[in-house]
Amino acid sequence: MTLDDIEQRLAGMPIQESPAAGLVPAAVALLVAAGPDGPEILFIERANHPGDPWSGDLGFPGGKVEPVDATPQAAAERETVEELGLDLRRERRLGRLADIAGAHLPVQVSCFVYGLAGKPPLQLSAEVRDAFWVPLRELAEPARRLTAPVRFGGETLERPAIRLTQAGKPVLWGITYRLVIQFLARLAGQDEHL
Repeated sequence: MTLDDIEQRLAGMPIQESPAAGLVPAAVALLVAAGPDGPEILFIERANHPGDPWSGDLGFPGGKVEPVDATPQAAAERETVEELGLDLRRERRLGRLADIAGAHLPVQVSCFVYGLAGKPPLQLSAEVRDAFWVPLRELAEPARRLTAPVRFGGETLERPAIRLTQAGKPVLWGITYRLVIQFLARLAGQDEHL
């Protein structure tokens, strides 16, 4: 699958944005680049910070839409520069996924998909412990999906997740998991909205 294929699949799917009433708007960037075995997606592992509900979790670069951001897309681009030193305004925007409301926090996340010509060097901020690429085919393997115990808000919860092959990484769960599932469904020509 090429970046052109991904752009075409995303363009052919309707975007159904959730109402934002009572939800804090946030935005993330799903970054795709060619790898040796097909497309790969960039994930970040958030640094551990007291009071951060996503501390230590896997995710995409992004964060809250601030007053300086004209649009959610501008917020995703600003956050990607702040967290990874990567300016997405020079990269190819492939499309957008449907917005997702948080299950545990009052947040609405918009996800913008970008295709990168290569894998640029990244400058990780103090908010990011690690950044790494995962093959799309690995994320799509049904054998990698499970229900896993995760920690959130001082509780242990059982949630749908994807176990990655990278050693020492937590499972992929929550909003990022839901965005990945939606992305995979759209690439498969399905209209999955979680």
